[in-house]
Amino acid sequence: MKFESILEEIDGFGPFQIAIIVLLCTPRIVLPCHFLLNNFIAAVPPHHCDISTLDNGGLFRNLTQAQRLTVSIPVRENGDPKSCEMFAEPQFQLLSNSSDSNDLQRVQCQSGWVYDNSTFTSTLATEWDLVCDRKSLTKTTGTIFFSGVMMGAIAFGFLCDKYGRKNTLLASYIMAMVFGFSSAFANSYILFAVLRFLTGFGLTGITINSVVLSIEWVDVGHRSFIGVIGSLAWSAGNMLLAGFAFLVNDWRTLIMTVTAPLGFAILTWWWIPESARWLLANGKMEKAQYYLDRCAKFNKRQKLSSKLKLETLSNIQILENQDKNYSYLDLFKTPKMRQLTLLTGIVWYGVASTYYGISLNISGFGLNMYLTHFIYAAIEVPAKLMVYFLLNIIGRRKCQAGTLLLTGTCIAINIFAPKDLWHVRATVAILGKGLSEASFTTIFLYTTELYPTVVRQNGLGYTSFISRVGVSFAPLILLLEDVWTTLPQVIICTVAIISGLVSFLLPETLNVRLPETIDDIEKPRRNHVSSHSLESS
Repeated sequence: MKFESILEEIDGFGPFQIAIIVLLCTPRIVLPCHFLLNNFIAAVPPHHCDISTLDNGGLFRNLTQAQRLTVSIPVRENGDPKSCEMFAEPQFQLLSNSSDSNDLQRVQCQSGWVYDNSTFTSTLATEWDLVCDRKSLTKTTGTIFFSGVMMGAIAFGFLCDKYGRKNTLLASYIMAMVFGFSSAFANSYILFAVLRFLTGFGLTGITINSVVLSIEWVDVGHRSFIGVIGSLAWSAGNMLLAGFAFLVNDWRTLIMTVTAPLGFAILTWWWIPESARWLLANGKMEKAQYYLDRCAKFNKRQKLSSKLKLETLSNIQILENQDKNYSYLDLFKTPKMRQLTLLTGIVWYGVASTYYGISLNISGFGLNMYLTHFIYAAIEVPAKLMVYFLLNIIGRRKCQAGTLLLTGTCIAINIFAPKDLWHVRATVAILGKGLSEASFTTIFLYTTELYPTVVRQNGLGYTSFISRVGVSFAPLILLLEDVWTTLPQVIICTVAIISGLVSFLLPETLNVRLPETIDDIEKPRRNHVSSHSLESS
């Protein structure tokens, strides 16, 4: 007997499972608030050289502020003051004529910068002057954070299996909250970067454990539903982030605001059950029986009958432990597994890199950044609901490839669309964002169905790591706009299209029995089944 048979008896999708989803909503809402926080705390407001120390007496003192800027700072083509340059000496002749200032001697800012505080009270850029030749450091904080997420995926994947889902989840809550709050009080850029790395590390445990706990308590038929519903919490948190950032303009206060809900999550942790599947796999039959009986009572089903007591649970433990004799190396040992591993890695990198490449670039469409971020988040909801239905109509492969190719097409359109057509560019960008989220929702389910049961956890761990690599590179790709303004978009577009084409090389899994062993991958059989046979199996 397998664990799924036990779930059928006690109801694999009842009030107990819904309660788990509700209890895990708060921490899931916190995730996007931190993952996309850099859009706001690392924003660079308009700025120019500080000229307050120039010639405190004489003619300069009698000028208006606008006149002082005219004689001290060169202007761009649109008439705005340049951000990083000033004249070596005040050029008073510019007040009386429109002579060309290109030949006048210029120097870098000598006494710091003056920032426009109309949108933000303070950001990382204004706190530590991360502008001009140091402006790359604002994007680097995002890469450092996602590097922590990447390392956390490896560490918590191991800890989750060794010490259990529930205990590791509590450690994640505490770590993310402690380091999250601490980063709000950092007094140097280096300390802030270290604390953001550790915050990302801790948050990954929430990502992994919340998904695993939800899935392992739900029957097979509702796993895709749980995947989509659970991901809606991400979209809710994403929309809330726009509201929080709009109301809280100080970066330190904003970090504390989006971290605070983890305190509530710690309180609700006591009601979250441990995974009975993990308990069985680790020989903890009595504890597994306790949670299974608790589930049955909550779902108004009879407790496990005597024939399904410890002896049966012990047999399930043996079956579950058969899946424990595999490692990451088994993903590469055989030819078709190697091919599957390589292809899913490419697709995951493309999905993650595209999604975050779009999400972290919320300017240039004629809308303010708060509204752009909110719309980007809101479009995810219909995108997820749409893909939930399309997955069972056109199949996983076409859905995965189609969403990626269409995302790439939207980016390509905006590369060539004129800047003055901001309404067209904004509409296309929002559509592309929704499609990129649809591809992310699809790949989670698709990957689960592609890998055989014996290495499914390892496969998900590997693809999660690859996706974090893509996420870590996304902020750095955006820095390439200094080389060529549209270069980041060209790269993101290319990655989306290539990963979409690679998706066509993956096998279709719609109405196909899930592979159980590596042999099922190496020697595939015709496993298509009708809905009738699925119901009867």
